[in-house]
Amino acid sequence: MFESLDEQMKHDEEETTTPKEKYMKWVLVALVSLAVFGGLYMGVRVLG
Repeated sequence: MFESLDEQMKHDEEETTTPKEKYMKWVLVALVSLAVFGGLYMGVRVLG
């Protein structure tokens, strides 16, 4: 039925997530990334 685990995971995700959930996931990823890299940037500026 499925060629690989990757295809199975994509199939499962399509069944369980709505477009709004996918959008919110990427917004959260962006915010966490900004927080992490912003923190690193500020840390380097304070130490340097």
